[in-house]
Amino acid sequence: MTLAAAEKEKAILLGYCPLDGETAAKDDSMAELTRLTDTAGILSLGAFVQRRAKIHPRTFLGEGFIEDSLEKAGAAADLLIFDHDLTGNQARNIEKRFMLPVMDRTEVILKIFHDHARTREARLQVRLAQLKYELPRVKSMWGHLDRERFGSKAGGRVAFRGMGEKQSEMDRQKLQREIYEIEKNLKRLVKQIDTQKKLRKQTCRNIGLVGYTNAGKSTLFNRLTRADVLMEDKLFATLDSTSRALPLHNNKEAVISDTVGFISNLPHHLVASFRATLKEAEEADLLIHVADISDENYEKHIADVETVLKSIDADQIPHMLVFNKIDRVSKDTIKGTRNAYPNARFISAATGQNVDLFLRNLSENLYPTTKVTLLIPISEQKRIHDIHNLSKVLETTYEDESVRMTVVIAKEDLSPLVPYLIS
Repeated sequence: MTLAAAEKEKAILLGYCPLDGETAAKDDSMAELTRLTDTAGILSLGAFVQRRAKIHPRTFLGEGFIEDSLEKAGAAADLLIFDHDLTGNQARNIEKRFMLPVMDRTEVILKIFHDHARTREARLQVRLAQLKYELPRVKSMWGHLDRERFGSKAGGRVAFRGMGEKQSEMDRQKLQREIYEIEKNLKRLVKQIDTQKKLRKQTCRNIGLVGYTNAGKSTLFNRLTRADVLMEDKLFATLDSTSRALPLHNNKEAVISDTVGFISNLPHHLVASFRATLKEAEEADLLIHVADISDENYEKHIADVETVLKSIDADQIPHMLVFNKIDRVSKDTIKGTRNAYPNARFISAATGQNVDLFLRNLSENLYPTTKVTLLIPISEQKRIHDIHNLSKVLETTYEDESVRMTVVIAKEDLSPLVPYLIS
């Protein structure tokens, strides 16, 4: 074990699978939890799944199973991580029984969001999600005060009865006040950002990069814009939306935004809390859905992304499916996937393979072009200059007092040139 690994917190990962549940699906979920813990800076000592008829009401999983898992791991664990949301009482019971702190899947995701939030908007969103997670769990934090007995006299017991309830109500009110203030600040901030976006939207097209986390969105973003966006082989390396100008092939420009990646089983309350982060996708003229062709679960990941897009009403926006990382798979795999997804594009953002062709497709999709021939009087030099700036000139011929120009031009720019059309 390296020194860095030795310094990390060490965790046992625990999951539940119903007796009639799919083992493969649960294995995928646990593998993703392993990657989540790694991104959170926690070292996994092993992942263990218990198949049982139903969850244990007190400790979620059987106490004997948890104890056996700790023994099988063969190393001292610092905490237990569950691949499910726990109630406050369950978490407290487990911590008391095994003398170890407990985290559930949502807490791991929140830790990652907290570590990766860079803008004020993202930090507010993270805090809001944390507070909404904590709010229903407040009562269990103080419930032990109501159950404990202080002193030997009945009067002593009466004096302390209800202390936990009073404390939990005070905490609940405090959390609700903070939630109210954050939501108010977020609305104000989002309104400012929306105003800036509306001004930007008037001048050029907007593209949103979406996809399952670690599909290579940030790599493609950097390749297209020559930017230097953080790229890590970890989940949620990108949390804040990042926007850059993207020069296109037909003398046009777009604004492209790299957004937070998606995962399976992302809790609905987190989707709602991070809706503002996903607004880049919601307000795009075109969505580029990046999928990792080298991941054997890419079909499920595509479906997961489409589900989230539908939840924010972004499923009606035109989108382009792009399979990334073709350098990691065989030609037969590419051929089979192309047959299944005939309208998709296939690239390698890492090596640049097919990226230029993809960019041409993107340009044509955003700004459809047409080939025309124009006859412009030589005296109209400004008009001729504008045509050179707006189009790709294929051929120029001088005829007496006129210039014949064959050009490829965006259809939206053709209107002022209609009087000069000859074909």
